[in-house]
Amino acid sequence: MGKTRGHLLTEQNNPKSDNLDQLSPLELVELFNQEDLCTTKSIEQAKFELAKAIEMITSRLSAGGRLFYVGAGTSGRLGVLDAAECPPTFCTHPELVQAIIAGGESALVRSSEGLEDSAAEGEEIVKIRGINEKDVLVGIMAGGTTPYVHGALHGARTLGATTIALACVPQEQVKIEADLDIRLLTGPEIVAGSTRLKAGTATKMALNILSTGVMVRLGKVHGNRMVDVSVTNSKLQDRALRILEDLTGIARHEAEHLLESSGQKVKLALLMFWSGLDAQQSQQLLDQNQGKLRSALNSHRKSI
Repeated sequence: MGKTRGHLLTEQNNPKSDNLDQLSPLELVELFNQEDLCTTKSIEQAKFELAKAIEMITSRLSAGGRLFYVGAGTSGRLGVLDAAECPPTFCTHPELVQAIIAGGESALVRSSEGLEDSAAEGEEIVKIRGINEKDVLVGIMAGGTTPYVHGALHGARTLGATTIALACVPQEQVKIEADLDIRLLTGPEIVAGSTRLKAGTATKMALNILSTGVMVRLGKVHGNRMVDVSVTNSKLQDRALRILEDLTGIARHEAEHLLESSGQKVKLALLMFWSGLDAQQSQQLLDQNQGKLRSALNSHRKSI
């Protein structure tokens, strides 16, 4: 027999949806919309912890570390989604942000929540993935009790990695051993216990904030433009050209030539345009400034 979890905030009944099966489609939508306001409130209440997480992750990645998300079920799938979006959006190496889901890739499309019950497997997977003291592991759990994730957090801490916990229940209900413990309190779900709803939405919001915040701090964004965008298809090439046009004021054909001369690297193209340096000199300047375009520009201006 498993332990009862009825006391958890994410498992409790929501009195606002007691008559859910009697609502019209419009009333259903209105109720969902009303309850989803809890997700933004939960982010607001956790803003200081999320900001601290951005600092911690940025520090580790700047020093050569990696970011790992670990979860099971919906939480695991959200981690996989966020990790998968980093290479095309920020041109990161696939190993920089990685996701581990209980059950492996097959769990992405087929429910395998039973695989979340082994803490030993969670602890073992961090060893298999070579997690070390340079890395950060974010354990994602809606109810905060997933043994697989607890095992992964414990294993990562043993190996010297920085650990962050992300859960949707109060700390007094579930204790999680981690260097930083973030709680997103979204309350009982419209369908009792279905944490793919508000808890899942808040988790997705938090992961968006973490990964994007870290990439901004790492210099992957200039202003609000994704200047490290990976130009791998026509849509992203058009976006790259529009960034160049908007930020430099040059015509489309000039932007095409500039992008080509930079090796399809938007950040490099911008530095070449603004500094007058060639591609090799611009790349050296970026390398000297940890890939941060604004710092590279300021450095060049001071040297003139």
